[in-house]
Amino acid sequence: MVRIERNILINAPVEKVFAYHSDPKNNPEYWPSFQEVKDIESLPNGGNKYNWVYKMAGIRLNGSTTTTEFEENKLLSIKSKGGIDSTFSYTYKKEGDGTRLNLVVEYTVPIPVLGKLAESFILKMNEREADTVMANLKDLLEA
Repeated sequence: MVRIERNILINAPVEKVFAYHSDPKNNPEYWPSFQEVKDIESLPNGGNKYNWVYKMAGIRLNGSTTTTEFEENKLLSIKSKGGIDSTFSYTYKKEGDGTRLNLVVEYTVPIPVLGKLAESFILKMNEREADTVMANLKDLLEA
C-alpha cells in the first residue's frame, strides 16, 4: 500500500473551497490527468458517485468514484475503482481567513510482475500530480 500526504493553505473561505472541490464536475479544471467526469449521481450522504476517464503515463484508465464520507466544509473521503484502486481523504480547516486543505491518498499498484520498480515510478509520478493538483486548486480559488 502506498500513501501520499499533502497540505496547502488556500487564501479563500472554507465554504468556497469545499463547494468547488467537492463538486466532481470541476475535477478536470484543476487535475491535469482527469480527462472526463460523467454520470454524476447524488448520494444520500451528501456526496456523489460518478464515472471518469483518467490518463496516467499515457495510458487511458476508466473507473468510478463513490463518496464514502461527506461532512460539509470539513471532510470528503472517496473511493475510486478502475486502473489503480485508491482512497482519497480531504480535510478542510479554517485557518485565519483561509482554508488548510489536507490530502491523504492510499493505493496499491496492481502490477505484480513489475513490482517495486513500477510502484516506485508510479509513486513519483503521483507525488508530482498531487503537488500540481494542490497548487492548481490554490491558484483557481484565490483568483
